[in-house]
Amino acid sequence: MQEVKADKELDIRGEVCPFTFVKSKLVLETMKEGEILRVLIDYEPSAENVPKSMKEEGQEVIAVNKLGDNLWEILVRKRR
Repeated sequence: MQEVKADKELDIRGEVCPFTFVKSKLVLETMKEGEILRVLIDYEPSAENVPKSMKEEGQEVIAVNKLGDNLWEILVRKRR
């Protein structure tokens, strides 16, 4: 697995759907096209829902990685 350098990191552990997606989307809106956002979450449904919603929004989901028992990172490249 190659190391991906994120331009911004959003730690939203403790948040649940739909806030995990909403907060991720708001941060992405402040970023430039091509930049990468790393989102840290600890709510399992968000590990599926956030990437799905990002793809529906036209963003590129680079990876969803399980880092621990209840910890995931989602890497998203801003597309537009």
